[in-house]
Amino acid sequence: MRRGNRLRAIYGADKVYDFSLGNPSVPAPECVKEAIIDLVNEVEPTVLHGYMSNAGFEDVRQTIAESLNHRFGTKFAAKNLIMTVGAASGLNVIFKTILNPEEEVIVFAPYFLEYGAYVRNFDGRLVEISPDTTTFQPNLEEFEQKITAKTRAVIVNTPHNPTGVVYSEETIKKLAAILEKKQKEFGSVIYLISDEPYRELAYDGVEVPYLTKYYDNTIVGYSYSKSLSLPGERIGYLVIPDEADGSEELITAAAIANRTIGCVNAPSLMQKVIAKCVDAEVDVAAYDKNRLALYNGLKEYGLSVPDDISVVGYDDIFFSEILDTPLTTIRQPVYEMGVEGMKLLLNEVESTNHIKKCITFQPEIIIRESVKECQALNSLLFYCMIRIFENVSYRRRFL
Repeated sequence: MRRGNRLRAIYGADKVYDFSLGNPSVPAPECVKEAIIDLVNEVEPTVLHGYMSNAGFEDVRQTIAESLNHRFGTKFAAKNLIMTVGAASGLNVIFKTILNPEEEVIVFAPYFLEYGAYVRNFDGRLVEISPDTTTFQPNLEEFEQKITAKTRAVIVNTPHNPTGVVYSEETIKKLAAILEKKQKEFGSVIYLISDEPYRELAYDGVEVPYLTKYYDNTIVGYSYSKSLSLPGERIGYLVIPDEADGSEELITAAAIANRTIGCVNAPSLMQKVIAKCVDAEVDVAAYDKNRLALYNGLKEYGLSVPDDISVVGYDDIFFSEILDTPLTTIRQPVYEMGVEGMKLLLNEVESTNHIKKCITFQPEIIIRESVKECQALNSLLFYCMIRIFENVSYRRRFL
């Protein structure tokens, strides 16, 4: 992001495309602006900007519940919703509510990498299911094998980030049947967490199933970051249906968790804006146009990796080696960095003579198929490493 800002200052914002942040490329609907103006002018400031129940304004939750009921044939009420500081906060709230130390949360690769951080926040374990790289529908055979007595939750994300795949109704039904079977086998409760920031971004008439209709122990996390182009406003909600096991306790505990993780409540002004714009939409057609333009442009130019373009990635994230063209990348010694960092932290706490120092770690080049073997390869990788040292810094500064 800092590099993007520097380049914009040099070349102009209209000439720099910064992919370091997932900001929407389309503006919020006009009703958002109108709602903000109306609310600021008409609502008593102490109400508009004040505290409310940790679950959020009841009238806002009821409005959203009625919208969901109309769209999906559900039977939610205000009590079933908790307004959250975006979907990310909502996931942390629900993990705070349901997870005990060492319990497992299953994810389908590839997945949004911060899921791992959210689970580890509450001493849980993330269990990965390898992808079906033909369809990117969930690998249900491996999924069934990896469910254990410690499995507490399963995260699904449809439409999916990063593949764009929508899980079919058939897939959802099979997944739900496996969960029902495993709950009976282990005598446990396994929650299905549906992370839905991209629900509205479906194209070509594709239907996105609403998962509470297929499995009772489903919890939905939603964000308006994409659907109303409001990522910086941090506004979303959780849905906890009456059918979920221990729903009353879950709802109460989640509202308390909303407070205890430090959010207290979702932004008050934005809650009221959402109530006024609950059925509004961004111009989804603009996303579709971009999608087709990119795809057709690549085809038109006939570019391929590595024959035409060599690509080198950074950080060796887990799906680097399972792409159609496995990605050459640079791996950080993450474990060793963590160990040394903890040693220095403990020394800082326990010693009165702690000396601050800088430790340099040696990265590793992982060569795969996204670069061609040639005499220039070593020079290319060396150049990439230099740029990464400049912009990201492998020289991790500790206490």
